[in-house]
Amino acid sequence: MRGITGWGTHLPYARLDRSAIRAVAGTGGGTGTRTVASYDEDTTTMGAEAARAALRGRPASHSRLAPHGRGALHERGALHERADRPGSLWFATTEPAYSDRTNATVLHAVLRLDRAVPAYDAVGSVRSAMAALRAAWQGPGSSLVVTSDIRTGLPGGPDEAAGGDAAAALLVGDGAQVLAEIVAWESVTEEFVDRWRAPGAPSSRLWEERFGETRYCELGAEALKLALGAAGIAAGAVDHLVVAGLHDRAAGAVQRASGVPEIRITDRLASTVGNPGAAQPGLLLAVALESARPGQIIVLLSLADGADAVVLRTTPALASYRPWRPVAAQTAAGGPIAYGRYLHWRGMLPIEPPRRPEPARVSSPAAHRNADWKYGLVPVADALGTIVTFTVDRLAYSPSPPVVFAIVDFDGGGRLPVELTDVDAGEVAIGGRVEMTFRRLATSDGIHNYFWKARPLRDKARDTPRDTPGEE
Repeated sequence: MRGITGWGTHLPYARLDRSAIRAVAGTGGGTGTRTVASYDEDTTTMGAEAARAALRGRPASHSRLAPHGRGALHERGALHERADRPGSLWFATTEPAYSDRTNATVLHAVLRLDRAVPAYDAVGSVRSAMAALRAAWQGPGSSLVVTSDIRTGLPGGPDEAAGGDAAAALLVGDGAQVLAEIVAWESVTEEFVDRWRAPGAPSSRLWEERFGETRYCELGAEALKLALGAAGIAAGAVDHLVVAGLHDRAAGAVQRASGVPEIRITDRLASTVGNPGAAQPGLLLAVALESARPGQIIVLLSLADGADAVVLRTTPALASYRPWRPVAAQTAAGGPIAYGRYLHWRGMLPIEPPRRPEPARVSSPAAHRNADWKYGLVPVADALGTIVTFTVDRLAYSPSPPVVFAIVDFDGGGRLPVELTDVDAGEVAIGGRVEMTFRRLATSDGIHNYFWKARPLRDKARDTPRDTPGEE
């Protein structure tokens, strides 16, 4: 038996209200919200957060946290407690931070994986996410598949409103820890051009929408029929149908023609998250797993340059599994961002920069010598902290001023001066609780300087001692 042994997701804190778009752009917009990666987030940092979450999820019987309080050890080393540490790492995205070098090596360093664990990129297309997952499923041992995407369109265009930013990570392995066995996987491939983007272009271009819908409806139906036939399952027996793909009309049509009752079709999160491209299959699969019960059938159908249909059967182990941060909790935890600031973060609205020198290029030898601290933040990456004092600097260089800098005391000992992120300067207070998050400090001469920042602890469940074994 081989399949999914764990998962983790990351949704950025910022949410763009689509109704704000039309007032500025004169067109586009709509209802609901979409997730927006912060100015200090990219696909690598979001992927790192999802991967950390995947390695923190665990069976409830093993998830009781250490006693919490000032001076008490809290979750330190939590990333290293799983028995099924990945033997390989795959990273898929359409928007890599680097070309010519492997982006997955940054995730490898953040997770402090052994040097013998290979790390590979699968980048360029939305279907790369399914390719990475299939490689992990067909390979030996345990693998971690990380998918991450930032979707941007021209102001007022449909991709801007429909897109979303997110990351998802899936652990794949075998044995008693399998939560959802992969029973069958069928793929169909066909060459046709309905969406394309030249390297370096800020947005995709689309062919006439009905053409793509016609092709994907046929391909999706074919892949679904093949997969259900291989698994010996009728459409009416599917408990959760997940349909992913950038062509929303085609996805809706495939759902309606699938033969699966509408009540069993997983919400595509269009009104709250948007479509996060390569991250969507993993994110929506996580949604299905978080609502599934043992012994149920989940079908993941991904429409991208063909179709991939995966049939999964959940196992008894799912009943005791606790994801680190469920998707629903993250969806509800976002905060608003102004449309103008969103455009600035995406490089579409230049604003007057602080009159300070830009950061110098990071030293590769120095970063290499201090990799455990710089990328892994040993030993406090998973500790919570308390703000002792802070300052708001409106003159320091930042792509999104002002800079909020704080002195943080960690539970269990240790003090660190650190920049805050995902925060409004007016809400910072002495005594506020924070957690660490992996971010991009700056980019100079094409080199990204990654390090850690602190963000407000909005998940109060993490900050509360648990008396019931198995709770988190």
